Amino acid sequence: MHYYQNWNYGSYIPYRDLKNETLMIVKPFVNYGLTEAKFTSVSHAMTEVAAIAYLLGKGYDPQTAYKTVESWEVNESFY
Repeated sequence: MHYYQNWNYGSYIPYRDLKNETLMIVKPFVNYGLTEAKFTSVSHAMTEVAAIAYLLGKGYDPQTAYKTVESWEVNESFY
């Protein structure tokens, strides 16, 4: 399993404000997905954002998660 520890990104510390921390981390990707949907499709944008969120949950830092998912696309398609 991949785990990326970046002290600037943060790791789980009990008693932090989990809700605000989570929403702060995903907000840029939600906004990205809303913009992406204007140029592709809602399905494609949601798949892309969900894949990024999944990688974040696996321990990838946000920039690596984004770049990884973008690398899977060919002509704005994952297939």
